[in-house]
Amino acid sequence: MKDSLVIIPTFNEKENIERIIRKVFSLEKEFDILIVEDNSPDGTALIVKELMKEFSGRLHIEERKGKLGLGTAYIHGFKWAMQREYLYIFEMDADFSHNPEDLLKLYDACARQGADVAIGSRYIKGVNVVNWPMGRVLMSYFASYYVRMITRMKVMDTTAGFKCYRRKLLETIDFNRIKFTGYAFQIEMKYTAWKLGFTIKEVPIIFTDRTEGTSKMSRGIFREAILGVIQLRFKRIRPKKAA
Repeated sequence: MKDSLVIIPTFNEKENIERIIRKVFSLEKEFDILIVEDNSPDGTALIVKELMKEFSGRLHIEERKGKLGLGTAYIHGFKWAMQREYLYIFEMDADFSHNPEDLLKLYDACARQGADVAIGSRYIKGVNVVNWPMGRVLMSYFASYYVRMITRMKVMDTTAGFKCYRRKLLETIDFNRIKFTGYAFQIEMKYTAWKLGFTIKEVPIIFTDRTEGTSKMSRGIFREAILGVIQLRFKRIRPKKAA
């Protein structure tokens, strides 16, 4: 079995993609990277393919026909990773809002401290967000409070997208029953893991808003998260049936 894979979904990330790839590959622990590329018109895929010549066997790309949603990108990556028997599978943004150095902390939480999913948390020790306007900080913080209130899930940063999963957790989840594609996907995955009895550990990180490229946040994505939480509260969670 292979050890660790970092899944990075991309759409128009030409300003960031080479730097983030090189930074991950410079870490003291070895990680492989899978780019799930949604047909970026800015040439992101071409940059990745050129780098694959330099990082043969460690850098991979899966190209999709269009912008199909964050959740489907990660599920595509999860299935790819499990087919290749990776033990630890990570989610990370391409824009440096997630510090690649923190991959080591997330790995440690799962590989050495027994967590089934480790969450890079902005809110486990106060509010650790840089370069966000106060309105967005408050919206994000109280969105997590709202999720905890509705679901009763004991997670401080419920919308966090920087995570490490153990393979056995992803093998247990029925991806056909994961319905949300935007930020609600992040909530749904945590809620599903929690309801199935897996161990969740939050690891404090500092989240820094992107300085290059354009944010993918929209009102529709935020609305899906707010309304989706109510649906989750009454959803029946079942483990995936064995083949």
